[in-house]
Amino acid sequence: MTNILIIYTGGTIGMVNDPKTGALKPFNFSHITGNVPELKRLNYNFAVHSFNPTLDSSNMTPEIWVELAIIIEDNYSRYDGFVVLHGSDTMAYSASALSYALENLAKPVVFTGSQLPIGEIRTDAKENLLTALEIAAAKREDGKAMVPEVCIYFDYMLYRGNRSTKFDSEKFQAFTSTNYHPLAEAGIRLKYNEKYILPHTEKPLKVYKYFDTSVGSLKLFPGMDPRFVSGVLSTPGLRAVIMEAFGSGNASTNPAFLTVLRDAINRGVIILDISQCMGGTVTLGHYETSDELSAMGILSGYDMTYEAAITKLMFVMAQNIPLDEQKKMLTTSIRGELTKLNGQR
Repeated sequence: MTNILIIYTGGTIGMVNDPKTGALKPFNFSHITGNVPELKRLNYNFAVHSFNPTLDSSNMTPEIWVELAIIIEDNYSRYDGFVVLHGSDTMAYSASALSYALENLAKPVVFTGSQLPIGEIRTDAKENLLTALEIAAAKREDGKAMVPEVCIYFDYMLYRGNRSTKFDSEKFQAFTSTNYHPLAEAGIRLKYNEKYILPHTEKPLKVYKYFDTSVGSLKLFPGMDPRFVSGVLSTPGLRAVIMEAFGSGNASTNPAFLTVLRDAINRGVIILDISQCMGGTVTLGHYETSDELSAMGILSGYDMTYEAAITKLMFVMAQNIPLDEQKKMLTTSIRGELTKLNGQR
């Protein structure tokens, strides 16, 4: 039989109404079959690892990402796949971080959650959970995992974790993947888009257990005061920054603004340029307004999501490698998180 480990961190999916107070409270996930009797029909062996106490995803931290990675590492040989139940607000951050932490992953790690608690009549929790379990158990004809990567399943769509972002706080369709194709779609049957799924590897799993949080982010807006930018980039201990620029990576050509950026780079601060747009890619040097950025050494984040970019900064800064190698890693796809188009530098 297929063996699946459910890791419950917290979030809306694990809530039920307290009949006395009417307030939402976490239920004991070891009794999950009582709330989702359909699980018995899947004919899987599954175990539940529940965080105690459970976490609202707004309280997620890099230390918890490492804890998740270690749980998977410790149970890797005993289970065919893993389902992580997680609050939706920071799910894309956690899925992105786990994709970097788990190198040579050959088994599915499927994040899911819900917009309504599992005990509600109109809940999306049951479908999300049941299908996530099916995906975690799915195998190819050769017996290898169908989806050997970290992914997010929500509202009938399976996305690569580090290509996903939460874009709606109310609809059941809470996530999207603007710059990459869905890995699978759930209709009458599960339809896998195999050519977009990462290839299987025979290499042993390698787990990274540290993220460096000496990073920051700077979202540009018209009229931004260079003194504010200077204050951000002068933060003590700061090593790297995500700069959310306009369009295809463009920014103001104000000399005072550019001087602040150049001074930070000269101090060894890495600046990674991503777009504020949900779709498309950064193309430094394509317009005059980004030519100077490229010339001073600002790096292109290409088509990475914000969640993938900020967690990648934390991951790369944690590697004990020279600055040039860190820059190369940031601008190279290591887990399928970015795509370089022809002609991009």
